[in-house]
Amino acid sequence: MSRHDSWLNFLRRLPWCLAASLLIAAPATAQPLRVMTFNIRLLTPDDGANHWDLRRDLAVRMLRSEAPDIIGTQELFKRQGDELVARLPEYVWFGTGRRGGDDDEHMGIFYRKDRLRVLDSGNFWLSDTPDTPGSRTWGNLYPRLVTWARFKHRADGATFTLYNTHFPYRNEDETARLRSAKLIRTRLEALPRNENIILTGDFNTTPDGDVHALLTALLADAWTTSPERSGPDGTFHDFTGRPERRIDWILFRGPEVLRTRTVTTHEAGRYPSDHFAVVAEFELGRANENATYPEGHAAQGTAEAARRKDLSPGAS
Repeated sequence: MSRHDSWLNFLRRLPWCLAASLLIAAPATAQPLRVMTFNIRLLTPDDGANHWDLRRDLAVRMLRSEAPDIIGTQELFKRQGDELVARLPEYVWFGTGRRGGDDDEHMGIFYRKDRLRVLDSGNFWLSDTPDTPGSRTWGNLYPRLVTWARFKHRADGATFTLYNTHFPYRNEDETARLRSAKLIRTRLEALPRNENIILTGDFNTTPDGDVHALLTALLADAWTTSPERSGPDGTFHDFTGRPERRIDWILFRGPEVLRTRTVTTHEAGRYPSDHFAVVAEFELGRANENATYPEGHAAQGTAEAARRKDLSPGAS
């Protein structure tokens, strides 16, 4: 080959070489985090045609279609959680019953084990004695709690803390809802300032009230701040498909919200729950995996990790 031919051959290959070098040098694109809040509706024979056994497979199809990375559920019974992960094996779930143990409703957290890793987790009760399982004060009919976890996003190493909760529902429970919001806010304010925070829940009150104002003094509301939004504003529809109030929220601090959607999946007049799920996509900022956490969080996390087999290193 002549020197002239070698030079032409080099010029032909140059764009490919440049492209390959740019691909090698370019940082990996951050993968958005898909967060869902979903009041799944408890197990009760009173639901008749809307009983869990008749809507379970629809709930599975909805979750498979939406493919959230993490789900904060409310009213979840252990049987429901176990049946979901049996049909959606990419997920793991954990949580404790609101009275302690495995009975009654859980604030179950589901996560994609191929996308997230649990760094720590625990529970606290919305009462005057938050570290006492099953504790109930402030006039609550039932124990109320927060199940929380700190996660590492496998795609980019970013960390975040998720709190998941369910506030009392009666009109006369406004004082209990406010005290619950104050306790959650106090706990969140104790976390490292650079920590990404996400709060999911059924708050049983509308965004024009004091509970929302108290929480959004620290956190942003994904629904109202999202640049892209779709679906109805309301979330509770009582199995009618006609939502009345927006009581299911995703609040956050730190990450950038990209889009938010109310999920209205239904088939032949049947719905996965009496609440619509809400999904928000976030771009996480990188946080410090070794950040120092308040003593209470560390203690609760150790106990919860020891209790739940699904948080073992092999499963997380």
